[in-house]
Amino acid sequence: MSSTKNPLLNNLDHPHFGKITPEHVQPAMDEIEVLVDETLAKVEANQEKSWEKIVQPLEELDRIIGAFWGPVAHLTSVLTSDELRNVFESTQPRMVKLGLKISQSEKVFAALKEIRDSAAFAGFSSGRKRLIEKQIQSAKLSGIELTGEERSRFNQVSQELSEIATKFSNNVLDSIKSFSRTISEPTSVEGMPQDFLKQASLKWNNKNPEEKNKSTPEKGPWLISLDSPTFIAFMKYCPDRKLREAIYKEHITIASKGALNNHPNILKILELRQVKANILGFKTYAELSLSTKMVKSTAQVKELLEKLTAASKKYAQREQEELEKYAADLGLEGEFHPWDLAFYSEKFRESKFAFNDDDVKPYFPFEAVLKGLFSLVNKLFGITVEEKPGKHPIWHEDVRFYDVFSDGKRLASFYLDPFSRPENKRGGAWMNTCIDRGYHKGTLLKPTAYLICNSTPPMDGQPSLLTFREVETLFHEFGHGLQHMLTNVNESGVSGINGVEWDAVELPSQFMENWCYHSETLINMTSHFETGEKIPETLFKKLKKAKTYRAAYQMLRQLHFATIDLDLHDNFDLTKDIFKYNQNLATQILVNSILPEDRFLCSFQHIFAGGYAAGYYSYKWAEVLSADAFSAFEEAGLDNVSMRKVGKLFQETVLSLGGSQHPEEVFKKFRGRDPEPEHLLRHSGLI
Repeated sequence: MSSTKNPLLNNLDHPHFGKITPEHVQPAMDEIEVLVDETLAKVEANQEKSWEKIVQPLEELDRIIGAFWGPVAHLTSVLTSDELRNVFESTQPRMVKLGLKISQSEKVFAALKEIRDSAAFAGFSSGRKRLIEKQIQSAKLSGIELTGEERSRFNQVSQELSEIATKFSNNVLDSIKSFSRTISEPTSVEGMPQDFLKQASLKWNNKNPEEKNKSTPEKGPWLISLDSPTFIAFMKYCPDRKLREAIYKEHITIASKGALNNHPNILKILELRQVKANILGFKTYAELSLSTKMVKSTAQVKELLEKLTAASKKYAQREQEELEKYAADLGLEGEFHPWDLAFYSEKFRESKFAFNDDDVKPYFPFEAVLKGLFSLVNKLFGITVEEKPGKHPIWHEDVRFYDVFSDGKRLASFYLDPFSRPENKRGGAWMNTCIDRGYHKGTLLKPTAYLICNSTPPMDGQPSLLTFREVETLFHEFGHGLQHMLTNVNESGVSGINGVEWDAVELPSQFMENWCYHSETLINMTSHFETGEKIPETLFKKLKKAKTYRAAYQMLRQLHFATIDLDLHDNFDLTKDIFKYNQNLATQILVNSILPEDRFLCSFQHIFAGGYAAGYYSYKWAEVLSADAFSAFEEAGLDNVSMRKVGKLFQETVLSLGGSQHPEEVFKKFRGRDPEPEHLLRHSGLI
C-alpha cells in the first residue's frame, strides 16, 4: 500500500477518520521505520550542534510518528474491534523499539549535551531550554548511558513491560465483557432509577436478539454487567442484598481467575520494573518514577499521604458510625458488609439531603451543561467555543468538532465524544492530544484535543440527562483540554500538557470541577429538559451541602490506593502475598475493611497498564494544587470582574506555560508561594 493512499501517512492535519482501517497500520509502520532510520542518520551526521540541526528535525520526526500512531491508539480506545486490537498489539513492540532507537542514539545524546553546555543555550526561550533538558533526562532514563549486555537487558525489559501492560489491560476488558447476570425478579430492582432499568433492559435485548425485544424497563428481564457506570449505579440502588453481594464479589475479582488472571502479570510487572530501576542506577522503581515528578522523594510523598490520612481518620470513623446506625435503624440485620456501603450511603444521602440522581438529572440535559461550560470559560479566559459540524471527519456519529477562538482568532480545536458505547469504547473519561501546538517546517500548527467521556446517552426520544458526577467529569476533562489548547509555547515537546510533570498534570482538570459548586455557574447550566426551568435554589443548596458528604471516606479510599501503589514499587518483597499485604494496609488506613478475597489489584489499570505506577498519589497532590488555586478565586471574590482578573493570571501561568517551566515555578507565579494542603482539607470539610 503506497504512502500516498495510506491515510496514516503524509498528513499533519486532522486524522482521516472513516478511511483508516486495520490494514493501513503495518504498511504505515514499515514506512515510518524507514523514515526514522533516514532522519536519524542525517541528524547524527550533522557537524553543527544547534537547535536547527539537531532538535528541530527530531521534533518534526516525532510529530510525523504521532500523526501515524496517535489515531491508531485513539481508535483502539473509542472504536475498537478484534482486527484493530490484534494489529495494535502486534505493532506496539515495533513502536517500543523505534522509541528506544531514537532515545538511545549516542550521537544525538552527545549533541544535546553540547547544545546545553554552549554559550547559545543561555539565550534560548524557557521552552527550548526545558525541552533539551527533558530530552537529556529522557535519554538517560531510556538507557542511553548503558552499554553491551546491560543495554540489551534494559531494552528487553522495556519491550516485555509494554507487552505485559497491554495484556493486563486486555484481561480487564475481556473479564468485564465476559460477565453478565440476568435479573428476572421485579422485587430485585424495585425502586431503581428508570434510566438504569432502561439501559439494563436494552442490554438484555441486545444480548438476546432472538427474543425480539422481549425485555421492557418495567417488567424485565434486565442484564447487569461489570462496567463502571453499571456497577456503581447497581450497588447504589439495588435493594436485593444477596444480589448486591454476588455482583460486588464479581467486581472485586475482575481479571483474577482462569486464563484472564492478572496476578502473574502483576508480579512480573513489579519484578521487571525493579530490574529496570536497578539497571538505571535507582534503588527502587518508586525512586525512578519520582525522578520525573514535581514531588521529588518517597519520603515527601509518604509525609503528604500520612498527613492527609491523619486529618481524615477521625472524620471517617464518625461517618461510618453514623452510616451503620442509619442502616440498623432501617432494618439491616447482622454485620455491615462492603456490599452494603454504596447502598446505605446513597439511602443516607437521600435522607440527609432529600434528593437523589433522578431529582437532579432532569435539570442537566447534556446540551445545557455544555452551553454553561462554554459560558464559564468565556468569563474566565475570554475564549469562545463554536461547533464546526463536518469540518473534519469523525469516528462515530456521537462525536462533535469545535474550534476555540480568542479575539476572533482560532487558538485551538477539540473533538468531543461524550456518550457511553460499552460494545467498542473503553470506559472512564480522558483527554488526549491529537495535534500539539508547535512549528513544523516553518508553519505554526495549532493544538487539537480529544475529549472523551462515557456519559448517559440519549434514549427513547429523551435527551442525554447527566448525573451530577457526569457533569463534574465533563468539567474535569475540559480542564485538561484547556491546558492543551490555551498553551502559548511553540516547542511541541513541552507545549500544552506535554512535558508537565505527572503529579501536576491534574491541576487544571480538578480545578475546573470546583466551578460545578459555584452558584452562578451551576444554575446557568441547568435547564429542565421538559420545562426549561433552572434548578431550584433549594436543590442547588442541597447539592452544595452534599459535596462533602462522606468526604473522609473518599479521601481515605484514594489514600489507600496511593499508598499500596507506592509500597508495591518501593522495594516490595515479591515473595509476600500482595493481596494479604493490601488487606492489612487497608485495615491501617480505612475504617471499613476489605474482604480477604478482594483482588482489586488485578484490575488496577492506573498503575499496571496506565501511567500512574508509583504515581497514583498524583491525584491527591494535584487536588492540593487545585484546591489552593481555586482558593485564589475565592479570596478575590467570585464575582465576574474578579473571576476574569484571576482567570487571566491562571491562564497566563498554569494554562499557557505548559511544560516549558517546572510546575513548582509555574504554581509560584500564580499563587506567589508553595502549595498548602490545608485548602484541600477545608474544601473537603475536614478542618
